[in-house]
Amino acid sequence: MRVGWDSMKVASFGATDVGRRRKDNEDAFLADDELGLYAVCDGMGGHAAGEVAAARTLEVIREHVAAHADVVAALAADPSPKSGAAAVQLVEAAIQRACAEVYRLAQADASKRGMGTTCVALIVSGEKGVIGHVGDSRIYLVRGGQVHRLTEDHTLVQAQLKQGVITREQAETSPYRNVITRAVGIQESVHVDTLLTDVQADDVFILCSDGLCGYVDDEETSAVFTAAPASMLPRSLIDLANERGGRDNITVITVHAQGAAGQVGEAEARIDALRRIPLFMHLSYKEQMAALAIANSRSFEAGEPILNEGEPGAQLFVVVKGKVAVEAGGTRIAEIGRGGHFGEMGLIEPASRSASVRALEPTRCIELGRTELMALMRKEPVLAVKLLWSLVQALSERLRSTSAELSGARQELSRGAEGGADEKKSVRPFGETGP
Repeated sequence: MRVGWDSMKVASFGATDVGRRRKDNEDAFLADDELGLYAVCDGMGGHAAGEVAAARTLEVIREHVAAHADVVAALAADPSPKSGAAAVQLVEAAIQRACAEVYRLAQADASKRGMGTTCVALIVSGEKGVIGHVGDSRIYLVRGGQVHRLTEDHTLVQAQLKQGVITREQAETSPYRNVITRAVGIQESVHVDTLLTDVQADDVFILCSDGLCGYVDDEETSAVFTAAPASMLPRSLIDLANERGGRDNITVITVHAQGAAGQVGEAEARIDALRRIPLFMHLSYKEQMAALAIANSRSFEAGEPILNEGEPGAQLFVVVKGKVAVEAGGTRIAEIGRGGHFGEMGLIEPASRSASVRALEPTRCIELGRTELMALMRKEPVLAVKLLWSLVQALSERLRSTSAELSGARQELSRGAEGGADEKKSVRPFGETGP
């Protein structure tokens, strides 16, 4: 067990098994509580080459992270988007370095040509976690009794699903379901998926090879992954995979975060606040985490201004705690509490603020900038499509609402004009007698 930089305790448990069909175990795992580094690799290549690729990958990743432990420490001390980006780059660089090393070894030994490995890696530093991912091994997060998958398989079948070429039912029986599209060491470099996530007390991260994934459907993960304590879960899941066939090597690591009572719920409060906004409500849990990773957390004292009318701005604010007042021309027009948001038009185009916002009580907000969001959308095209579609829907709804208001105003003006005309007709010239 490692006591983290901010008193967050992290305990890890891991196990690996050859399974019931294989003679050799080409899986390998790393659990280093001192570094806060955890990884699972599933090697491939035959003639013990897969075992070599997996073991060497873990060695290189550990060496690289240990050599840059200051980056990990900085993330715990200052969990800002800037330090988070540095930690993400560290994980990506570690996996890239391992990829180049495995490729070099394969080129130097003809018997190991074509060897490679999948890899999922996790660094836990304070209240943040950093994930790096290549291949079809996975990382899950168990939080509040719910299970969320934080990685997407790099397989041919997954690519076909995303393109709409096959259905989920067809994917389950596809002869290509084990064909991976990315691996460490097959080429000199590889594209690494990364994710920066919040970590709160009682979170459990599960890292596993596809020897487990192939026997557990997403629909049953909540029941299966919460059926045993974190310390017993690796062995319990391995036993389950073997009971269901054990056709591959099986490796599982559980990483359990334990912290002060006050730390519980903060990460979930941020996610909950974000999903209340129509722009983000259709994103997956993983995609919402990616959006939060580029956001700043800001605190304001009672009476402190957050936005000033007429000043330029390109940020969206989400209230996580407290209450704010929205004022235009010195008149209060609204109050916004926990889960509410303001400034969303700044994400579309930088423009002068149409109102001022100030804190009515001690308030904490998430601040999401336009520049950072555009960069995330370029990196995550699926997320970008969802955001743009939600934005179109929101603007369409706003247009319909505005049109309805204008129509109502026109009707009022028309009735007023007709009433004025009738009133003029009823006025008699001076001296004229009535009927």
